Amino acid sequence: MLGLTDAEMAAIRLSLLVAGWATAASLPVAVLVALALARGRFPGVGLLNALVHLPLIMPPVVTGYLLLLLFGRRGVLGAFLAEHLGIVLAFRWTGAALAAAVMGFPLMVRAIRLSLEAVDRRLEDAAGTLGAAPAWVFLTVTLPLTLPGIIAGTVLCFAKAMGEFGATITFVSSIPGETQTLPSAIYAFTQVPGGDAGALRLTAISVAISVAALLASEWLARRAGHRLGLDVRAST
Repeated sequence: MLGLTDAEMAAIRLSLLVAGWATAASLPVAVLVALALARGRFPGVGLLNALVHLPLIMPPVVTGYLLLLLFGRRGVLGAFLAEHLGIVLAFRWTGAALAAAVMGFPLMVRAIRLSLEAVDRRLEDAAGTLGAAPAWVFLTVTLPLTLPGIIAGTVLCFAKAMGEFGATITFVSSIPGETQTLPSAIYAFTQVPGGDAGALRLTAISVAISVAALLASEWLARRAGHRLGLDVRAST
């Protein structure tokens, strides 16, 4: 396949694995956080909003270092997870998934939050007056109307996770076959003589995956919006 070496194929498979887990684990949490930010009226909502979006503003290396302090083998949470649950994140692919999730999470939350804020509250009120419980109204009215935003946020998070580099290499390093994802493999190729061809191949694949993800996001969001009778451009 395009003359890829085993190491390059391993980096691609690992990137898809890391991005997939990061996106899947982030989705339910992102829906709840977006709901709290869009509808919540509680002390600290501004602080929560700041914490969620902090990874977008801080240098990725800083985020990675903070993850190392928290989830490293001697970190506050990392030592607890390793000792009591046998879970080790530092220098493992699971740690790369955690770093990718942290970096992609704000994009997912933002897309879902904007979609939630665009929902016509009168539809929810109408369902409530018919006797539906708030949880049922959310599942049958709010969530379907938010679907285009959820799709857009999910794909954005996946694309961000695929391209994550700074936090990942700081937290889990670049270990071939274990934590060396596409960006770190590209970086490694650029540091050795004769690595240009490998870097170019992986760059082309990375661009192709990102473009395909964005096109798929647009198509799925429009399809979902069309079925719901929504203006997708307004909701996303």
